[in-house]
Amino acid sequence: MLNNFHSVQHRFYYDVMSSGDMTSEYKDKQGGGAGQPLTKSENNDGKKTLTNGMSRVHRVLTEDEIASGRSTRWTELEIHGRVKNLSPSLWQLTHLSALFLNNNGLTRLPPEIAQLTNLTMLDISNNKLRSLPTELGDMISLCHLYLNNNQLRVLPYELGKLFRIQTLGLQGNPLSPEISKIYHETNGAQKILQFLLDHLTINTHPPPERNWVMIRHADPERPIATFTVLCYNVLCDKYATVNQYSYCPSWALNWEYRKGLIIKEIRTYEADVITLQEVETEQFRTLFQPELKQLGYAGIFEAKSRAKTMGEEERKYVDGCAIFWKVDKFDMDKQYLFEFSSVAMKKASTSENMLNRVMPRDNIGLCAVLKIKESVYANKFLGRMQIPMNDNVVGNPLVVATAHIHWDPEFCDVKLVQSMMLTHEVSRVLEEVSKKYQITQQQVPVLICGDFNSLPDSGVFEYLSKGQITRRHMDLKSFRDDSCLEKFTNSTDKNVISHPLRLDSACDINSIPFTNYTLDFKGMIDYIFATPQSLARLGILGPFDPQWVQSNKILGFPHPHVASDHIPIMAQYAIIPTTHQRQQPLQQAGPAAGVIGGGFPSTPSGAQPFLRC
Repeated sequence: MLNNFHSVQHRFYYDVMSSGDMTSEYKDKQGGGAGQPLTKSENNDGKKTLTNGMSRVHRVLTEDEIASGRSTRWTELEIHGRVKNLSPSLWQLTHLSALFLNNNGLTRLPPEIAQLTNLTMLDISNNKLRSLPTELGDMISLCHLYLNNNQLRVLPYELGKLFRIQTLGLQGNPLSPEISKIYHETNGAQKILQFLLDHLTINTHPPPERNWVMIRHADPERPIATFTVLCYNVLCDKYATVNQYSYCPSWALNWEYRKGLIIKEIRTYEADVITLQEVETEQFRTLFQPELKQLGYAGIFEAKSRAKTMGEEERKYVDGCAIFWKVDKFDMDKQYLFEFSSVAMKKASTSENMLNRVMPRDNIGLCAVLKIKESVYANKFLGRMQIPMNDNVVGNPLVVATAHIHWDPEFCDVKLVQSMMLTHEVSRVLEEVSKKYQITQQQVPVLICGDFNSLPDSGVFEYLSKGQITRRHMDLKSFRDDSCLEKFTNSTDKNVISHPLRLDSACDINSIPFTNYTLDFKGMIDYIFATPQSLARLGILGPFDPQWVQSNKILGFPHPHVASDHIPIMAQYAIIPTTHQRQQPLQQAGPAAGVIGGGFPSTPSGAQPFLRC
């Protein structure tokens, strides 16, 4: 037992006196513990001078120092001697970043060690351990783990979860032939961790089904045209690498495994309109198109702009965007491709910002003009179609656009400019649609869905939801004084950049805390925007269960039960006939702009309301 541990811990003073690489202080030698000092020379003050030029001080505070209230700050602890058992008090020191238990007589490592959640270095070399607790795999902050010269024959598969490990010392253990062979290969330590992770049994149950959240209800006695829309970044195969998602078993990253989960997810929700991002060209042709055709969908696809510069074989692996729709509810009228690099070239090729920051990014947008069919009405209204002529939306257009905006956080200006280009191009589509269908642009129902790689407090979200953004917004960076942005605004005010659409987001962070969940990031970056004067939001798919994530210690997605690093979002809308629409003035930022969920449609005099809260 570590005797009188409480009485000495507050008197122990530890400091690192010079800068340097802390990990170089220890050597992974066969026959030696990683935590042993490289020299035993000590001065009277307790200072150890190490051969790498660093100094370490181990000193017990005097009674006078304690009486004077002197405090200590130490994050590393060494326990040496013939220690056979450890006091439970040790696990209360959760601030520790390094713990050296080497050169003792330990035969067992208590599972409570996992309470030391800040440890990056753990040395338990030169003990008598025959096994390790599975809880060691929960110490995901560990970067250096030394287990040299123990009596370990097997390792718990849970060690594979230690994805941050840089150094794994296993020398001098009677390891099984399989583990020993892997360990002595090139990069053997990392291969062992991957081997253990891939063989770890997944005991977690699948996540609970996400609940549907109703916001308002359609009058069941009136014929209301409704549909659902799904937005989903499916994570294309080439991006799903072990290096990028080191916490996920490699078999669960394999496309042959993930594609089954993705199709199952899509089948579960059976949305009437589906927008997908990160769809590889070959995957669209061999998986999504044939699978969804069997479910009653037709679809379109476009790859990112770089595909045009590639040969046929390389082009197969370029990702892009896809839109699918149920053929019994919609017909295809026309499709459009928005290549942001091309738009930049045509609109502002003289701008250095455009040339250097926007044009090199090959992100795209895809747009489909759909024609509404009778099946958007509930089945009980079909056949008799007791719908007043002015309320009937059959034959009217629905404009659906999707995009995958640039990902890099350092390029928030590029994201914002690409979003401006997107709304500009959609507005051009609306000009054509309004002329063809003889309605105003404001009467055309519009959906803009996608992975915008932008949080709700970003300039991108502000611009899309409020209809404008100030020229001085910090996200514009060097574009703030660039006249090229005048090509993408409909405002006469030179201090703002605006678009003519009125868009409301189907979800907010209170209802959907995250749509992307990885080790380093969790947040809402996928959105469904709709025009509230023509589309009334009825409900949304609720959040992913956070309790499942927490209780199962899920580090991030993908996961054996979650196919992508994104989760799909979904909403249901009622199509508001033009006779029930409130005429909107040109978009201006104000209290009504950017309201999540959209405004409730007003009803002209003499007309009957067809929605209720």
